[in-house]
Amino acid sequence: MKEREKIVKDFNRRDFLKLSGMLGIGVTLAGTIPGIAEAVRFNRDFYKVSRMRLTMGTFVSITAIHPSRDQAEDAIGKAFDEIDRLVREMNRFDTRTAISHLNEEGTLKDISPEIYHVLSRSLYFYNITGGYFDITVKPVVDLFKERFSKGKTVSTDDPQLKKALKLVGSSALELSKNSISLKKPGMGITLDGIAKGYIVDRVSGLLSKMGVTDHLINAGGDIRTSGMRKDKKPWRIAIQDPFKKGHYPDVIELSDGAVATSGNYEVFYDREKVFHHIVNPKTGISPISSTSVSVIANTAMDADALATGVFVMNPAKGTAFINSLKGYETLIVTRKGDVLKSQGWRRFSSTA
Repeated sequence: MKEREKIVKDFNRRDFLKLSGMLGIGVTLAGTIPGIAEAVRFNRDFYKVSRMRLTMGTFVSITAIHPSRDQAEDAIGKAFDEIDRLVREMNRFDTRTAISHLNEEGTLKDISPEIYHVLSRSLYFYNITGGYFDITVKPVVDLFKERFSKGKTVSTDDPQLKKALKLVGSSALELSKNSISLKKPGMGITLDGIAKGYIVDRVSGLLSKMGVTDHLINAGGDIRTSGMRKDKKPWRIAIQDPFKKGHYPDVIELSDGAVATSGNYEVFYDREKVFHHIVNPKTGISPISSTSVSVIANTAMDADALATGVFVMNPAKGTAFINSLKGYETLIVTRKGDVLKSQGWRRFSSTA
């Protein structure tokens, strides 16, 4: 899903995502590929300023519409600095971070307000999705990486999978304003399904605070919009075709809001693409009924978490679940190519 696709020479985004998923690189490669910057004056009053960088395990692009090129470029530079700061807090692959310490020691004291907010929101989505969104699936994800890196596989009756599943369940997290503890030895958390959205929201808020209110941020399918594009119309966003045939399931328009897409077509562990980065916390196996799930919400964090949770549900159940909530919409592409939309999705569709 993207407002404008850009290509980095000699490097393919899908190859990078596959590599990061297989090897557990995560966000540790941030900045190793040169960024792409662009500033275009499209009329006498406004510039369109864009910058793209590799961070958070994906390509992140920020586009701003502003009368001052310098002010927009300065704000975007500070936005990427904020991304780097928050990544340093939440990257589970870096042994120096708080999340890595929590996974190693099972407890973390004096947690930052940012981590508390992400964890508390994670528990909220765990509860309202009936456990389909769960940040404690790390033991299962680690098992996938270990097995498939050795050319082996995982089955539902695998003793090691059953052992890992006993460590899954956010009900075993103890969270307070100052600390978090994992009740079971061997538990671990991954914020892959929510932290990226949270960071996008923080960056959007920073840009607006600096006076750059017309902007779009795209972090590998987690998109946050504010204000208008250059023609004073809402930002137009094409929903990614999961089958890579150029047939977009829909094109939506957003002024102030967010949309996130979870799919099984980017990061996978096996050649058959049966095991991917989204895991059913109840079975330990990757769900196969859906190919992609897009969720519209007020914040990228909410859209991010719900897209993951709904993906784990079967398409009919996921659509009904979103219909039961206020302020959210979804579009689901099934494995067979069918498209299911929630009741209010049409309000955002430019093709309706």
